[in-house]
Amino acid sequence: MLRPAAFGGIPTGERLERIRTSPHYADGTFRNPVAAQTMARGNTLSYLRTALRRADRIRRAPAAPIPVHRPEQAGPPASGLRLTWLGHSTVLAEIDGARVLFDPVWGERCSPLPFAGPRRLHPAPLPLADLGPLDAVVISHDHYDHLDMGTVRALIGSGALFAVPLGVGAHLERWGVPADRIAELDWHQSTRVAGLTLTATPARHFCGRTALRGRTLWASWVVAGARHRVFHSGDTGYFPGFAEIGAAHGPFDATMMQIGAYSEFWPDIHMTPEEGMRAHADLSGGVPSGVLLPIHWGTFNLAPHPWEEPAERTLAAAAAAGAEVAVPPPGLPFEPAGELPVHPWWRGVAAPSGVAPAAPLPAEDRPVPVGQR
Repeated sequence: MLRPAAFGGIPTGERLERIRTSPHYADGTFRNPVAAQTMARGNTLSYLRTALRRADRIRRAPAAPIPVHRPEQAGPPASGLRLTWLGHSTVLAEIDGARVLFDPVWGERCSPLPFAGPRRLHPAPLPLADLGPLDAVVISHDHYDHLDMGTVRALIGSGALFAVPLGVGAHLERWGVPADRIAELDWHQSTRVAGLTLTATPARHFCGRTALRGRTLWASWVVAGARHRVFHSGDTGYFPGFAEIGAAHGPFDATMMQIGAYSEFWPDIHMTPEEGMRAHADLSGGVPSGVLLPIHWGTFNLAPHPWEEPAERTLAAAAAAGAEVAVPPPGLPFEPAGELPVHPWWRGVAAPSGVAPAAPLPAEDRPVPVGQR
Protein backbone atom coordinates (compact mmCIF):
# COMPACT_ATOMS: atom_id res chain seq x y z
CA MET A 1 0.00 0.00 0.00
CA LEU A 2 1.38 3.38 -1.02
CA ARG A 3 2.23 5.52 2.00
CA PRO A 4 0.63 9.00 1.74
CA ALA A 5 3.21 11.71 1.18
CA ALA A 6 2.01 13.71 4.21
CA PHE A 7 3.02 10.79 6.47
CA GLY A 8 6.62 11.37 5.41
CA GLY A 9 9.33 8.77 5.11
CA ILE A 10 10.47 5.80 7.17
CA PRO A 11 14.06 5.72 8.45
CA THR A 12 16.09 3.01 6.73
CA GLY A 13 19.70 2.13 6.00
CA GLU A 14 22.39 4.32 7.51
CA ARG A 15 19.77 6.60 9.09
CA LEU A 16 18.18 3.66 10.88
CA GLU A 17 21.59 2.48 12.08
CA ARG A 18 22.28 5.90 13.57
CA ILE A 19 18.95 5.73 15.36
CA ARG A 20 19.67 2.26 16.75
CA THR A 21 23.01 3.37 18.16
CA SER A 22 21.54 6.40 19.94
CA PRO A 23 21.81 6.19 23.74
CA HIS A 24 18.23 7.51 23.85
CA TYR A 25 16.79 4.63 21.78
CA ALA A 26 15.87 1.17 23.08
CA ASP A 27 13.48 -1.63 22.15
CA GLY A 28 12.42 0.03 18.92
CA THR A 29 11.59 3.49 20.25
CA PHE A 30 13.16 6.71 21.48
CA ARG A 31 12.89 7.31 25.21
CA ASN A 32 12.23 10.46 27.22
CA PRO A 33 14.77 11.80 29.70
CA VAL A 34 12.00 11.37 32.32
CA ALA A 35 9.18 8.85 31.80
CA ALA A 36 6.04 10.37 30.27
CA GLN A 37 2.55 9.29 29.22
CA THR A 38 0.97 10.88 26.16
CA MET A 39 -2.49 10.57 27.74
CA ALA A 40 -3.11 9.91 31.42
CA ARG A 41 -4.52 6.42 31.86
CA GLY A 42 -8.30 6.15 31.74
CA ASN A 43 -8.79 9.78 30.74
CA THR A 44 -9.62 9.57 27.03
CA LEU A 45 -13.40 9.53 27.48
CA SER A 46 -13.23 12.24 30.15
CA TYR A 47 -11.19 14.38 27.77
CA LEU A 48 -13.68 13.96 24.93
CA ARG A 49 -16.56 14.99 27.20
CA THR A 50 -14.61 18.07 28.25
CA ALA A 51 -13.54 18.96 24.70
CA LEU A 52 -17.11 18.86 23.39
CA ARG A 53 -18.86 20.56 26.33
CA ARG A 54 -21.06 23.28 24.88
CA ALA A 55 -20.61 25.78 27.70
CA ASP A 56 -16.84 26.00 27.17
CA ARG A 57 -16.51 25.48 23.44
CA ILE A 58 -16.84 29.11 22.41
CA ARG A 59 -13.96 30.11 24.66
CA ARG A 60 -11.49 27.89 22.83
CA ALA A 61 -11.44 30.29 19.89
CA PRO A 62 -11.36 34.10 19.69
CA ALA A 63 -14.66 35.94 19.31
CA ALA A 64 -13.20 38.47 16.84
CA PRO A 65 -10.37 38.45 14.30
CA ILE A 66 -6.91 38.15 15.81
CA PRO A 67 -4.79 41.24 15.05
CA VAL A 68 -2.01 40.15 12.71
CA HIS A 69 0.96 42.39 11.99
CA ARG A 70 2.66 42.10 8.61
CA PRO A 71 6.42 42.40 9.19
CA GLU A 72 8.04 45.05 7.03
CA GLN A 73 11.37 44.69 5.32
CA ALA A 74 13.92 46.10 7.75
CA GLY A 75 17.65 46.27 8.13
CA PRO A 76 19.63 44.20 10.60
CA PRO A 77 18.51 44.45 14.22
CA ALA A 78 20.31 47.26 16.05
CA SER A 79 21.11 44.97 18.98
CA GLY A 80 22.03 41.99 16.82
CA LEU A 81 18.97 39.95 17.88
CA ARG A 82 15.37 40.27 16.71
CA LEU A 83 12.52 37.77 17.10
CA THR A 84 9.26 37.59 15.17
CA TRP A 85 6.57 35.21 16.42
CA LEU A 86 4.58 34.16 13.36
CA GLY A 87 2.01 32.08 15.22
CA HIS A 88 1.98 28.79 17.19
CA SER A 89 5.64 27.67 17.47
CA THR A 90 6.88 29.40 14.32
CA VAL A 91 9.50 32.04 15.10
CA LEU A 92 11.96 33.91 12.88
CA ALA A 93 15.17 34.67 14.77
CA GLU A 94 17.56 37.20 13.28
CA ILE A 95 20.71 36.59 15.28
CA ASP A 96 24.24 37.91 14.78
CA GLY A 97 23.80 38.43 11.05
CA ALA A 98 22.02 35.14 10.34
CA ARG A 99 18.34 34.23 9.95
CA VAL A 100 16.86 31.10 11.51
CA LEU A 101 13.26 29.91 11.15
CA PHE A 102 11.90 27.60 13.84
CA ASP A 103 9.06 25.09 13.28
CA PRO A 104 7.60 26.77 10.18
CA VAL A 105 3.92 26.00 9.57
CA TRP A 106 2.09 27.99 6.89
CA GLY A 107 -0.57 25.36 6.21
CA GLU A 108 -4.26 26.05 6.79
CA ARG A 109 -4.60 22.92 8.95
CA CYS A 110 -2.18 20.96 11.12
CA SER A 111 -3.28 17.63 9.73
CA PRO A 112 -2.38 15.09 7.04
CA LEU A 113 -5.75 15.85 5.44
CA PRO A 114 -6.52 19.16 3.67
CA PHE A 115 -10.22 19.02 4.65
CA ALA A 116 -10.04 17.94 8.31
CA GLY A 117 -8.13 18.67 11.47
CA PRO A 118 -7.47 21.85 13.49
CA ARG A 119 -7.74 24.93 11.30
CA ARG A 120 -5.85 28.19 11.67
CA LEU A 121 -7.46 30.82 13.86
CA HIS A 122 -5.55 33.59 12.07
CA PRO A 123 -3.78 33.86 8.72
CA ALA A 124 -0.01 33.65 8.44
CA PRO A 125 1.36 37.17 8.92
CA LEU A 126 3.03 37.12 5.50
CA PRO A 127 3.45 34.79 2.52
CA LEU A 128 6.43 32.46 2.61
CA ALA A 129 7.70 34.07 -0.58
CA ASP A 130 8.03 37.38 1.29
CA LEU A 131 9.94 35.97 4.24
CA GLY A 132 13.35 36.84 2.85
CA PRO A 133 16.61 34.86 2.88
CA LEU A 134 17.15 32.09 5.43
CA ASP A 135 20.30 30.41 6.69
CA ALA A 136 18.66 27.62 8.67
CA VAL A 137 15.28 25.99 9.23
CA VAL A 138 15.09 24.25 12.62
CA ILE A 139 12.47 21.56 13.32
CA SER A 140 11.73 20.43 16.89
CA HIS A 141 9.77 17.26 16.01
CA ASP A 142 7.52 15.73 13.38
CA HIS A 143 3.99 16.42 14.66
CA TYR A 144 1.81 18.18 12.11
CA ASP A 145 1.64 21.48 13.99
CA HIS A 146 5.46 21.71 13.84
CA LEU A 147 6.39 19.99 10.58
CA ASP A 148 4.21 20.90 7.59
CA MET A 149 4.87 19.18 4.28
CA GLY A 150 3.71 22.06 2.08
CA THR A 151 5.79 24.58 4.00
CA VAL A 152 8.91 22.40 3.82
CA ARG A 153 8.52 21.95 0.08
CA ALA A 154 8.15 25.71 -0.37
CA LEU A 155 11.31 26.33 1.68
CA ILE A 156 13.51 24.05 -0.41
CA GLY A 157 14.19 26.96 -2.73
CA SER A 158 15.51 29.09 0.14
CA GLY A 159 18.81 27.24 0.12
CA ALA A 160 18.66 26.99 3.93
CA LEU A 161 20.11 24.16 5.97
CA PHE A 162 17.44 22.02 7.68
CA ALA A 163 18.44 21.09 11.24
CA VAL A 164 16.25 18.26 12.56
CA PRO A 165 16.27 15.53 15.23
CA LEU A 166 17.26 11.95 14.36
CA GLY A 167 14.91 10.24 11.93
CA VAL A 168 13.07 13.37 10.82
CA GLY A 169 15.37 13.66 7.81
CA ALA A 170 13.49 10.73 6.26
CA HIS A 171 10.40 12.93 5.96
CA LEU A 172 12.35 15.81 4.44
CA GLU A 173 14.13 13.64 1.88
CA ARG A 174 10.82 12.15 0.75
CA TRP A 175 9.50 15.68 0.24
CA GLY A 176 12.47 16.68 -1.90
CA VAL A 177 15.00 18.27 0.47
CA PRO A 178 18.51 17.32 -0.72
CA ALA A 179 20.35 15.07 1.72
CA ASP A 180 23.33 17.44 1.87
CA ARG A 181 21.02 20.19 3.16
CA ILE A 182 19.89 18.15 6.19
CA ALA A 183 21.73 18.11 9.52
CA GLU A 184 20.16 15.27 11.52
CA LEU A 185 21.14 15.36 15.18
CA ASP A 186 20.80 13.38 18.37
CA TRP A 187 20.50 15.20 21.69
CA HIS A 188 23.72 17.06 22.59
CA GLN A 189 24.96 17.06 19.00
CA SER A 190 25.62 20.30 17.10
CA THR A 191 26.03 21.65 13.60
CA ARG A 192 27.29 25.00 12.37
CA VAL A 193 25.89 27.34 9.74
CA ALA A 194 26.40 31.04 8.97
CA GLY A 195 28.51 31.58 12.09
CA LEU A 196 25.94 29.95 14.37
CA THR A 197 26.08 26.75 16.42
CA LEU A 198 22.80 24.82 16.44
CA THR A 199 22.51 22.20 19.19
CA ALA A 200 19.73 19.66 19.69
CA THR A 201 18.92 19.41 23.39
CA PRO A 202 16.54 17.11 25.31
CA ALA A 203 12.77 17.54 25.59
CA ARG A 204 10.01 15.47 27.21
CA HIS A 205 7.53 14.66 24.47
CA PHE A 206 6.94 12.05 21.73
CA CYS A 207 6.91 11.79 17.94
CA GLY A 208 5.13 10.21 15.01
CA ARG A 209 2.99 11.20 12.02
CA THR A 210 0.97 7.97 12.21
CA ALA A 211 -0.14 5.67 15.01
CA LEU A 212 3.42 4.33 15.12
CA ARG A 213 5.40 6.46 17.57
CA GLY A 214 8.96 6.78 18.72
CA ARG A 215 10.73 6.11 15.42
CA THR A 216 11.89 9.73 15.23
CA LEU A 217 13.36 11.93 17.94
CA TRP A 218 11.99 15.16 19.44
CA ALA A 219 14.18 18.01 20.69
CA SER A 220 14.52 21.47 22.07
CA TRP A 221 17.16 23.67 20.42
CA VAL A 222 19.94 26.07 21.35
CA VAL A 223 21.14 28.56 18.73
CA ALA A 224 24.33 30.39 19.66
CA GLY A 225 26.05 33.15 17.74
CA ALA A 226 29.11 35.25 18.45
CA ARG A 227 27.14 37.60 20.74
CA HIS A 228 23.69 36.12 21.37
CA ARG A 229 22.06 32.86 22.41
CA VAL A 230 18.44 31.74 22.17
CA PHE A 231 16.52 28.63 23.24
CA HIS A 232 13.47 27.09 21.55
CA SER A 233 11.64 24.54 23.69
CA GLY A 234 9.73 22.71 20.96
CA ASP A 235 6.99 20.72 22.70
CA THR A 236 7.84 19.39 26.13
CA GLY A 237 6.61 18.54 29.55
CA TYR A 238 8.49 20.03 32.47
CA PHE A 239 11.56 18.05 33.60
CA PRO A 240 14.75 18.82 35.53
CA GLY A 241 16.88 18.83 32.39
CA PHE A 242 16.31 22.53 31.71
CA ALA A 243 18.84 23.40 34.41
CA GLU A 244 21.41 21.15 32.75
CA ILE A 245 20.75 22.73 29.35
CA GLY A 246 21.22 26.20 30.84
CA ALA A 247 24.42 25.23 32.59
CA ALA A 248 25.86 23.78 29.37
CA HIS A 249 24.68 26.37 26.86
CA GLY A 250 23.40 29.49 28.61
CA PRO A 251 22.88 32.22 29.50
CA PHE A 252 20.18 33.04 26.95
CA ASP A 253 19.09 36.42 25.67
CA ALA A 254 15.65 34.96 24.94
CA THR A 255 13.75 31.71 25.35
CA MET A 256 10.88 30.67 23.11
CA MET A 257 8.87 28.58 25.53
CA GLN A 258 5.86 26.30 24.96
CA ILE A 259 3.07 27.48 27.28
CA GLY A 260 -0.10 26.40 25.44
CA ALA A 261 -2.11 23.25 24.59
CA TYR A 262 -1.64 21.95 28.14
CA SER A 263 -4.17 19.81 29.98
CA GLU A 264 -4.57 17.66 33.05
CA PHE A 265 -5.26 14.87 30.56
CA TRP A 266 -1.64 14.96 29.26
CA PRO A 267 0.40 16.63 32.02
CA ASP A 268 3.69 14.94 31.08
CA ILE A 269 4.17 16.20 27.54
CA HIS A 270 3.07 19.87 27.45
CA MET A 271 3.92 22.52 30.02
CA THR A 272 1.48 24.86 31.68
CA PRO A 273 2.40 28.57 31.64
CA GLU A 274 3.67 28.29 35.21
CA GLU A 275 5.85 25.34 34.25
CA GLY A 276 7.10 27.26 31.23
CA MET A 277 8.14 30.11 33.52
CA ARG A 278 9.85 27.64 35.84
CA ALA A 279 11.73 26.13 32.87
CA HIS A 280 12.73 29.65 31.78
CA ALA A 281 14.17 30.28 35.25
CA ASP A 282 15.89 26.88 35.34
CA LEU A 283 17.76 27.76 32.16
CA SER A 284 19.47 30.58 34.08
CA GLY A 285 20.19 28.81 37.32
CA GLY A 286 16.80 29.33 38.98
CA VAL A 287 16.58 33.12 38.68
CA PRO A 288 14.85 34.34 35.49
CA SER A 289 17.08 36.20 33.03
CA GLY A 290 16.61 37.08 29.40
CA VAL A 291 13.20 37.50 27.79
CA LEU A 292 10.54 34.80 27.59
CA LEU A 293 8.53 34.66 24.36
CA PRO A 294 5.44 32.44 24.80
CA ILE A 295 4.86 30.03 21.90
CA HIS A 296 2.51 27.16 21.02
CA TRP A 297 -0.69 29.08 21.61
CA GLY A 298 -3.17 31.31 19.79
CA THR A 299 -3.08 29.76 16.31
CA PHE A 300 -4.67 26.29 16.57
CA ASN A 301 -7.30 24.86 18.91
CA LEU A 302 -5.46 21.85 20.35
CA ALA A 303 -6.63 21.68 23.99
CA PRO A 304 -9.73 22.33 26.13
CA HIS A 305 -8.44 25.47 27.86
CA PRO A 306 -9.78 28.94 26.90
CA TRP A 307 -8.01 30.43 23.90
CA GLU A 308 -6.46 33.39 25.73
CA GLU A 309 -5.66 31.59 28.99
CA PRO A 310 -2.01 30.70 28.16
CA ALA A 311 -1.13 34.37 27.63
CA GLU A 312 -2.96 35.54 30.75
CA ARG A 313 -1.33 32.91 32.95
CA THR A 314 2.10 33.63 31.45
CA LEU A 315 1.78 37.31 32.31
CA ALA A 316 0.78 36.43 35.86
CA ALA A 317 3.63 33.93 36.21
CA ALA A 318 6.14 36.47 34.87
CA ALA A 319 4.95 39.11 37.32
CA ALA A 320 5.24 36.68 40.21
CA ALA A 321 8.75 35.62 39.17
CA GLY A 322 9.98 39.10 38.29
CA ALA A 323 10.71 37.94 34.74
CA GLU A 324 10.70 39.84 31.47
CA VAL A 325 8.14 38.57 28.97
CA ALA A 326 7.24 39.62 25.42
CA VAL A 327 3.69 38.98 24.17
CA PRO A 328 3.53 40.34 20.61
CA PRO A 329 0.59 39.72 18.29
CA PRO A 330 1.52 37.40 15.41
CA GLY A 331 4.01 39.02 13.07
CA LEU A 332 5.21 41.91 15.26
CA PRO A 333 9.05 41.90 15.46
CA PHE A 334 10.86 42.95 18.61
CA GLU A 335 14.40 43.05 19.95
CA PRO A 336 14.85 41.48 23.40
CA ALA A 337 17.32 44.22 24.29
CA GLY A 338 14.84 46.93 23.34
CA GLU A 339 11.28 47.88 24.20
CA LEU A 340 9.22 44.74 24.71
CA PRO A 341 5.66 44.25 23.45
CA VAL A 342 3.66 43.70 26.65
CA HIS A 343 0.18 45.01 25.76
CA PRO A 344 -2.45 42.26 26.34
CA TRP A 345 -3.90 42.55 22.84
CA TRP A 346 -5.82 39.25 23.15
CA ARG A 347 -8.27 40.69 25.65
CA GLY A 348 -9.97 42.66 22.90
CA VAL A 349 -10.78 39.56 20.84
CA ALA A 350 -11.25 36.77 23.42
CA ALA A 351 -14.70 35.26 23.84
CA PRO A 352 -16.43 36.32 27.08
CA SER A 353 -16.84 33.70 29.77
CA GLY A 354 -20.25 32.19 30.45
CA VAL A 355 -21.53 32.57 26.88
CA ALA A 356 -22.81 29.42 25.19
CA PRO A 357 -22.02 28.93 21.49
CA ALA A 358 -24.77 29.36 18.94
CA ALA A 359 -23.87 26.12 17.14
CA PRO A 360 -21.62 23.11 17.67
CA LEU A 361 -18.06 23.33 16.46
CA PRO A 362 -17.77 21.49 13.12
CA ALA A 363 -16.36 18.01 13.61
CA GLU A 364 -13.36 18.72 11.40
CA ASP A 365 -12.34 21.69 13.61
CA ARG A 366 -12.74 20.05 17.00
CA PRO A 367 -9.62 19.80 19.14
CA VAL A 368 -7.65 16.61 18.66
CA PRO A 369 -6.29 14.79 21.72
CA VAL A 370 -2.54 15.26 21.87
CA GLY A 371 -2.07 11.51 22.08
CA GLN A 372 -3.73 11.15 18.66
CA ARG A 373 -1.75 13.83 16.80
